[in-house]
Amino acid sequence: MTKTILIILCALLVLPSMAFAERVKDLASIAGVRANQLVGFGLVVGLNGTGDKTSFTGQSLRTMLRELGVTLPPGVDPGSKNVAAVSIHTDLPPFMKPGQTIDVSISSLGDAKSLRGGSLLMTPLKGADGKIYAIAQGNLVVGGFGAEAGDGSRVTVNIPSAGRIPNGATVERTVRNAFNVGDHIILNLHQPDFTTASRLADSINHTLGKGSARSIDASSIKVNAPRDPSQRVPFLSLVENLQLTPGEAAARIVVNSRTGTIVIGQNVRVSPAAVTHGNLSVTISANTEVSQPNAFSDGETVISPNFDVEITEEDSRMFVFNPGISLDEIVRAVNQVGAAPGDLVAILEALKQAGALSADLVII
Repeated sequence: MTKTILIILCALLVLPSMAFAERVKDLASIAGVRANQLVGFGLVVGLNGTGDKTSFTGQSLRTMLRELGVTLPPGVDPGSKNVAAVSIHTDLPPFMKPGQTIDVSISSLGDAKSLRGGSLLMTPLKGADGKIYAIAQGNLVVGGFGAEAGDGSRVTVNIPSAGRIPNGATVERTVRNAFNVGDHIILNLHQPDFTTASRLADSINHTLGKGSARSIDASSIKVNAPRDPSQRVPFLSLVENLQLTPGEAAARIVVNSRTGTIVIGQNVRVSPAAVTHGNLSVTISANTEVSQPNAFSDGETVISPNFDVEITEEDSRMFVFNPGISLDEIVRAVNQVGAAPGDLVAILEALKQAGALSADLVII
């Protein structure tokens, strides 16, 4: 199956390259306009005996009850199995206003077996500056499921100790950004590239007039913008819908060592080189032999294993690559000899070490 995946991926990559125009909003973002991470600590209640057994959960429950006016006698441990200590985290998108809602993710901090059926009590969510920006509360949606029998056997589907609350947090504070500051904006490319930055500046200048934009570096383009927010919004609407053809990505080969999947970019080229590659296959088989004594004798039945070791050395394969050979020719040469993806990885590594591969080899 792995070899099939390799052939499919490579076949897609060797198709004739076509230039597709993309919108500016898909290639870049506005500097200073971003999401902010929020985090909080809270309690999930209403669990069916699948809560925490840790001490800090009991301490948190005692503190919460004290704030609500309920004082437990000294030395009394709540020890409720229907409560779990959890962390709450989410991203606060830009331009969110107080009263709007966002989704939150819930994860167990203790040894709770499942959060299914639980409800999160009111929890403040803080930013990196320690200020509260949202309040979370609501019923959890848990995609995992777990069941356990009395003999210790259990079945778990997905992760029952984590869940989400759709629209579970209400925004309480607005995060300031640099959208309406100054007489210009900065567009930052998602993938820095000098060619794309130059083309983006040219496209804006062609539409809005010469001098409207200039590229700062491979990632940033400075664009003159009106100060009035009522004019800046339609201005950016025009800019983000401009279309241009981004520059081609640098030649790269990505190898996933866990799955054996190999992705090779279409701009990969190989200098003149010859590579020989061979495999040594070792097969070990074990057969059990039983020695049975004659009837009415004093002998004992003896069981002895018999191991057979077979070593097979395949013929070495010689690959000869001509100057400027493309990806299509590399894949065809490897497939003709029936090589596996692992063989292709070894060949690519050898070419990289020899300085004959014009691409970055990334192994993940």
